[in-house]
Amino acid sequence: MDLQGYGHLLVDGTWVTIQLALVSLVVGLIIGLLGAAAKLSDFKPARWLATAYTTLIRGIPELLLVLGIYYGGTELLMSIASLFGYDEYIEINAFAAGVAALAIAFGAYATEVFRAAMVELPKGQWESAYALGMSRPKTFIRIILPQVWRLALPGLGNLFQVLLKDTALVSVVGLEDLVRQANMATGSTQEPFTFFMVAALIYLGLTFLSTLATGWMERASNPSSKGVRV
Repeated sequence: MDLQGYGHLLVDGTWVTIQLALVSLVVGLIIGLLGAAAKLSDFKPARWLATAYTTLIRGIPELLLVLGIYYGGTELLMSIASLFGYDEYIEINAFAAGVAALAIAFGAYATEVFRAAMVELPKGQWESAYALGMSRPKTFIRIILPQVWRLALPGLGNLFQVLLKDTALVSVVGLEDLVRQANMATGSTQEPFTFFMVAALIYLGLTFLSTLATGWMERASNPSSKGVRV
């Protein structure tokens, strides 16, 4: 397949896509854990806030989140800056806006995945840990979180594949990801089928690798899959 010297653009775009997906994943996982903890909290305002967050975000298309954060955030920063006499144009970084939008969307779904995993665990584990003198944070990190991770991993793997493909949405605000680079190459060569097909194959390859990685992590986190030594 002749890429007419534009292959390096697709490579650069793929690297940006991978970075965007991984950073959004990390931030989204943190948001998801905090959201799940809030939903299961005894503090009613925290539960209400977490419920409002997941309900609102899951009902909004990710593209609107990207556009809202990028353009709305720019207007907000300019409004704040104007209060201090700064009149220059301020633009939010497209990568940062993409991470914020994708992480917020991922976190809303991850909240429900983590919450469901936490509910499955017997409450007696908390009580047993307290009886052994372990603090609540230490109990969560050493006892609860590894089990929650194992239960939530299949759902999180599916969510990451959706996140990986949703990174293409950030191209609309100028981020030079895989889709935007393919589009730029198409504009120069007038061969849309070639470059968009290559981009599709790259996304397919990334999705396949993420599936393999998720499967490996599931086996590594499941004690029953490691066998028993006698």
